[in-house]
Amino acid sequence: MITSAANPKLKLLRRLLESRRQREKEGLFACEGEDLVDAARAAGIEPVELLVGGEDVEPELLAAVSTLGHPPRVVGIYRRADLPTGTRERTLALWHVGDPGNVGALFRAADAFGAGLALSAGCADPTGPKALRASTGAVFRVPVARFDDAPRPWVALVAHGGEPLQDAAGATYVLGAEREGLPEDVLARCDARATIALAPHAESLNVALAGAIALYEAARR
Repeated sequence: MITSAANPKLKLLRRLLESRRQREKEGLFACEGEDLVDAARAAGIEPVELLVGGEDVEPELLAAVSTLGHPPRVVGIYRRADLPTGTRERTLALWHVGDPGNVGALFRAADAFGAGLALSAGCADPTGPKALRASTGAVFRVPVARFDDAPRPWVALVAHGGEPLQDAAGATYVLGAEREGLPEDVLARCDARATIALAPHAESLNVALAGAIALYEAARR
């Protein structure tokens, strides 16, 4: 049993939870809690290391490195290369969506509707702690591609001025960050623009909610 905070496994765990750069450098990421570990197992993805409080490591040491308010009983370390990649017929392409909670929620929406994700540079790391929690394990099931590899045609989701969402036909819905939206050069690459109809007093939707509505509409059609 690990009884020292100086243990190399705990030091690695801390680095992976705290730093995207370290996750990219090591090619690893960490999942906190039984739900995420169970989701990985169900997807056939095995951990490089599994630490169980009270069995492999003293619980207070695990609590000291955890990012959770209630320390987990188990933490798994996984290879980033083991996550699914590729494209699906229906895809959400995210342009500079930097909030990890939104990225995780979009994984969850894609999982619910059998879609894939395509991520640009500048998106939040889907293997960061907040994104993993928001995904509720969908990161282990949803394939991810590069932004440019999202299947055509592309439909840009815009707050105003697009055709009604129910009339827009495309394989990929392109979403931008909530404040900045999609820049003109990305809009120019899209084949159509669509807008979700809102009540007159409403300005816009959260990006994760907009993505979920777009996938629902595509599935309904």
